Amino acid sequence: MKYSIQEVAEIVGGELINTADSSITNVVFDGRKATAGSLFVPITWGNDGHNFIQGAIDNHASATLWAGDHQNTPTNFPTIVVQDTLKAFQKLAIHYLHQINPKVVAISGSNGKTTTKDFTAAIGATTFKTVKTPQNFNNEIGVPTTILAMPEDTELLVIEFGMDRLGDLDILSNMIQPDIAVLTMIGEAHIEFFKTRDRIADGKIEIVNGLRPGGTLVYNGDEPLLVERAEKHNNLKTSTFGLKSDNQLFATEIELTPVSASFITNQSNTRFTLPLTGRYNVDNALAAISVGHLLGISDEKIAEALENAPVTENRTEWIQGNYGGEILSDVYNANPTAMKEVLNFFQTTVHTTGKKIVVLGDMLELGTAGPQLHADIAASLDPTQVTEVFLIGELMQNLADALVDKYNPSQIHHYAGNQKTELTKALKATLYPHDLVLLKASHGSHLETIVEELRK
Repeated sequence: MKYSIQEVAEIVGGELINTADSSITNVVFDGRKATAGSLFVPITWGNDGHNFIQGAIDNHASATLWAGDHQNTPTNFPTIVVQDTLKAFQKLAIHYLHQINPKVVAISGSNGKTTTKDFTAAIGATTFKTVKTPQNFNNEIGVPTTILAMPEDTELLVIEFGMDRLGDLDILSNMIQPDIAVLTMIGEAHIEFFKTRDRIADGKIEIVNGLRPGGTLVYNGDEPLLVERAEKHNNLKTSTFGLKSDNQLFATEIELTPVSASFITNQSNTRFTLPLTGRYNVDNALAAISVGHLLGISDEKIAEALENAPVTENRTEWIQGNYGGEILSDVYNANPTAMKEVLNFFQTTVHTTGKKIVVLGDMLELGTAGPQLHADIAASLDPTQVTEVFLIGELMQNLADALVDKYNPSQIHHYAGNQKTELTKALKATLYPHDLVLLKASHGSHLETIVEELRK
């Protein structure tokens, strides 16, 4: 991105005060991160960014947006006065997106959207100059931030959409108008706000609202809630993927190892190998392969891309422990569907001469359903496979209570959320060479600190 201050003011429809002859090359929300060429965007969420303009000035920012209803407008610094700073920022991103005009793939879903994004971007990069959402920049701020960071020669933008409430995907989809929209699955993520999986599906299908004419919805055909909603859009091009044979693209001959997964599809004899394991990651790869086909990329290129795809840290990642065994770290995020999937994999696919131990933390944003959804995880734990269960967090007390009929009391260890040190000490005392430890929780539980203690 490179615009003069005057061009930025014109694009966002703002009033320019104290103009200067300099270019805007990047956007910052934290004045401490400003440099020459920065446009400071004061967002009014939480701590009002207008209160921190001096930091941007001190760090040589080139200009700032400013909400017209705020006082103390800077008098000696290039300022673009607008009605709403967030909307002005988004307007700038939309203008830049139209200027570069890449193909756009938008991805959402309750589980798997980040891994699917990583796989899709790796496939796209075999043929196009590709940019993807960094980390989880997937909301009304993160999406335009990703857009404005695109190099001018970008040909393919693979962007992730997050959702907290109804209407979120409608806003994001209409903002970027994707060529291809992808929905991975419907789970219980954010059920605190949506109350039911039906309402989550209602929110997710909004991803098609901004789809460009001739665009395609790629979705998991194993999910009846998505099938039902996609069929209501009978004028929409669709492509289904999944593990069932009634999908347009499905996997066969699936082989899982502790560190990888491989399969072929009904559409070719090419064997695809993933750097991640689990049938749920086969689903994620099928979504990405479907996108690759829509982009005209050969299965040979797709297979090579998937095998070498860089994936986000702490997603079913095997790590060597400091006790002579291995750790399966999956602490980036969690919901009931994902937790059951990884427990099933850990118990049925991974083998060791030592013990299998699990450390599970609270799954967040489940609302009033949280206690029961935690208790339900008990059905996914097999005492013949997992010999000790360490639980941490208030909600995990419900799982501890549900396990009393399956495990001896000495095999169940529950700790309060602020007792990570005590849990870690007790866990270390049980570990011997060849033992395997699975850690899974929502990111807010911060089990990565326990992972680090076990790998030091």
